[in-house]
Amino acid sequence: MKPGIQKVEALDAGRLLHVEWEDGSESCYPCVWLRDNCQCPRCFLHSARARKLLFEDLDVNIVVKDIALPDRKKISITWPDEHTSEYEAEWLKKRCFSEEARAKMRKDLFLPERQHWGSDLQLPKMPFEEIMFNDESAYKWLCTLRKVGIVLLTGAATRQGELVKLGNRIGFLRLTFYGPTWQVQDKADANNVAYTTGKLCFHTDYPVLQHPPGVQFLHCIKQTAAGGESEVVDGFHVANKLKKQNPQAYQILSSTAVDYTDDGVDYCDFAVQCKQRIIDVDSRGEAVRINYNNATRDTVFDIPAEKVRPFYAALKEFNDLLNSAEHKFTFKLKPGDIVTFDNWRVLHGRQSYQPGSEVTRHLEGAYADWDVVMSRLRLLRKSVLNRD
Repeated sequence: MKPGIQKVEALDAGRLLHVEWEDGSESCYPCVWLRDNCQCPRCFLHSARARKLLFEDLDVNIVVKDIALPDRKKISITWPDEHTSEYEAEWLKKRCFSEEARAKMRKDLFLPERQHWGSDLQLPKMPFEEIMFNDESAYKWLCTLRKVGIVLLTGAATRQGELVKLGNRIGFLRLTFYGPTWQVQDKADANNVAYTTGKLCFHTDYPVLQHPPGVQFLHCIKQTAAGGESEVVDGFHVANKLKKQNPQAYQILSSTAVDYTDDGVDYCDFAVQCKQRIIDVDSRGEAVRINYNNATRDTVFDIPAEKVRPFYAALKEFNDLLNSAEHKFTFKLKPGDIVTFDNWRVLHGRQSYQPGSEVTRHLEGAYADWDVVMSRLRLLRKSVLNRD
């Protein structure tokens, strides 16, 4: 049922619009925001859903001159320069400035809910073909990926190129210095530790980039008979544990800029350098991204000497928590499996396996950005649930 307006009035000498709704709730809208978001063709390009009004033309101290309620589904405002703006009730209600309304909008736009896990993870699984050709399944996949951080897709063909199809399903893959896709297998003179048979400790990929890839795909094409098990851990869950267990260590890892480096030749030659905090936090101090790859952590460390040992002690505690039996989940990919996971949250590793005279284990990898994934999720939600 669409919202209806009971009463509207100007407050604060005309700087604030107060709305009483038919359901008994109330909303207040700053007039500068209303004028900034006028929906008329002169101020807003509807074909692009983009504002045309220039900010230099906006009076930040603007007040309303006149308010009209032509019906209970629309408010009309006349401004001091005689410009008129109309606002639909449904549009206004959705953009209410109350904490409850803003929380609902955050949930709708960004799906912030996270389901944390440890060794008790019930790994979500879905058939690859289903998510490729069924919108409801694809929507469920991306929602689960966002909430849990990891989903296993099963039944893909055991050949290269399936990840390109997956990339096309969501939009497009992320190109990096290792190519649009890359082959994880034992290679002579490996230019990455992943291209060896040794154990890989828990890490996120590519913290050496200023904007690390948000989502990673690993497609098992060939699997070794012994060894090569995959390990994953929920970095947000472990970061929360560290915050409770040792707030000082958490503060050190969330404030110290660590140098990362990667140079070599692959898709093209590269020499990449970046500074990242092991735990990126938001304004509330909550972890929003883990940037941890021991292999590419630089020998250069741009902090005062007296802060080095406390940093190592904090990182050691975090690393020990990552590797504790209660937090890590171990599984073995089968040919045709594609593990999809949140590279900002889920750290992954691999147990070692024996080298052979020929390739015994082959995964194809690829990345996508969260912007691309969330864009597809919102579009699928619109088609599946028939709502914005």
